[in-house]
Amino acid sequence: MGDALHAILGPQPGLTLAAAALQANVAAAAGILFVAAARLTVRRRFGPEAAYQLWGIPPMATLIGLALFFVNLPKGFTAEPALAALAGPALLVWLLGVAATAAVFALAQARFQAELAAGRAGPAVVGFISPRIVMPAEADGYAAEELELIRAHERTHVARKDPRAIALLTLAQCLCWFNPMIHVAARLLRLDQELACDAAVMLRRPKSRALYASTLLKTQLAATPLPLGCYWPARGRHPLEVRVALLAQTRSLSASKGGGGVVHAPHDAIRP
Repeated sequence: MGDALHAILGPQPGLTLAAAALQANVAAAAGILFVAAARLTVRRRFGPEAAYQLWGIPPMATLIGLALFFVNLPKGFTAEPALAALAGPALLVWLLGVAATAAVFALAQARFQAELAAGRAGPAVVGFISPRIVMPAEADGYAAEELELIRAHERTHVARKDPRAIALLTLAQCLCWFNPMIHVAARLLRLDQELACDAAVMLRRPKSRALYASTLLKTQLAATPLPLGCYWPARGRHPLEVRVALLAQTRSLSASKGGGGVVHAPHDAIRP
């Protein structure tokens, strides 16, 4: 087994794997930069679903980077003695970073569960193996039609297997904690995922745009992060402006009979 490993990875398999991981992260960062630059244009021209599908590019770039590394790996690859001496400490630092990042996510998940138990969390989809839709205790404040739209949104997340995509993203954040672009991707991907989910709901319910937009404005944003689940986080500029602006792009929304109007966000509000 050891001979086979050395035959594939060379006399220093640990360093070879580290170099491969570094190249994979560089390739992933390049893919993320491309998506970050293209997503707004794609969203405007082809819709939120197309922008969300762009996030398949970084994993593909990662696999291509790994393939190119091993194809071009010199036979008997070795590193300088000074670099080889750093392998042990570097591995320890990486493992500590993985453990610390996982602990942060676990704590955030526990806090969200505590908020959920107190009736202050939701609407959201929690879990990824057997995802479930959760609602806040004050859900009685919604009309039946509003509750149905909220549930339709969350059911769409489940049907599209979005929680599993988020779980894989969280795993990537743990393993690649040192790569800042992974964390940038996590924020942007969640946003695009929510917008794509909104678009999917409206595709099936085109006459409910005004009610859907007003329902979004009534929902509370999640102040507590949810690493394993789908939700709308309260970070930065009010993100509901983005969702309402997307709903208003294709159709003008009129004010409701009760006097409540739909917020029409400025054009730059769709730039998260």
